[in-house]
Amino acid sequence: MKKPRISRREVEHIAWLAHIELTEEEKTLFTEQLNEILEYFRKIDSADTEGVSPTYHVLDLVNVYREDEVQESLTREEALSNAPKKERGFLKAPRIV
Repeated sequence: MKKPRISRREVEHIAWLAHIELTEEEKTLFTEQLNEILEYFRKIDSADTEGVSPTYHVLDLVNVYREDEVQESLTREEALSNAPKKERGFLKAPRIV
């Protein structure tokens, strides 16, 4: 059997960082599952990609955003028209301490 890439101790450390309590069975299960995921990555790494150009998207998309168009902004009154609370021309929000 191959040496696991992620040890049980590393799974325990990740759980500690995430403030997650794991049972002994979960530690064993997650160690196995994470190592299976890493094995898939190893298989992907071994794929022959010679002559395949890198891609960032599966579809050949070019900038799909609309053109920026200068438009008139809302007036202060329009912007505040639906505000539940306003004070001296500004939105009023509860104090957060």
